[in-house]
Amino acid sequence: MSTLKHKNSKTNMIGTIVNTAAVIAGGTIGLLLNKNMPQRITGIYFQAVGLFTLAIGISMVVKMDHILIVVGSLAIGSLLGEWLNIEAGAERLSNYLKARFKIGNNKFSEGLITAFLLFCIGSMTILGTIQEGTGGSSDLLYTKSLMDFFSALLLASAFGVGVVVSAIPLFIFQALLTLLAMYAGSFFTPTIILGLTSVGGILLIGLGINILEIKKLRIMNMLPALIVVAVLLWLF
Repeated sequence: MSTLKHKNSKTNMIGTIVNTAAVIAGGTIGLLLNKNMPQRITGIYFQAVGLFTLAIGISMVVKMDHILIVVGSLAIGSLLGEWLNIEAGAERLSNYLKARFKIGNNKFSEGLITAFLLFCIGSMTILGTIQEGTGGSSDLLYTKSLMDFFSALLLASAFGVGVVVSAIPLFIFQALLTLLAMYAGSFFTPTIILGLTSVGGILLIGLGINILEIKKLRIMNMLPALIVVAVLLWLF
């Protein structure tokens, strides 16, 4: 895909803005629903959300290619994330935000991470921002916005305000991708998009396992794999 020349067009981020608003709106409605949920209903709801997250992750890895690079990226990215201890840093930030804004929800971090990965890591996000950044239509991001609205409603009713807060990193992430596409749209080849989608799907499967409390996985420390897989696929 060719890059857009700056002199011919302005950066268009209306799709990202609509997407961010959809997550905030859906998450806010979900918060209102959450207040009236008894504990028994909340328990089965978390199980449904966990299965939903697993299903989304599996659907993203079905067409996985370049398996050795994907596996290598996960290994290298996880070691890098463990060395940086991203999860501990995210937990400290989460505790600060909860104390600063008097948030009593103990699922804040889990909701924020789950929502961010679900909303931001996938072919629709990457293709939509590339399309918008190179001066094309925002229709793909509008479609994604509708999907994210209902997903945010579902997640926020289970995890709380962390899902609404995920709108901030969502906007930053998609805005950066749009700007990158504006100046270097050719970087995002179909192979790189597939690699990012595959790694993102694996991380979502891990999140689903966490939500279902099958085993606690340090998914945050695996996030650098997303950068590693893009770089490796670009190099090789």
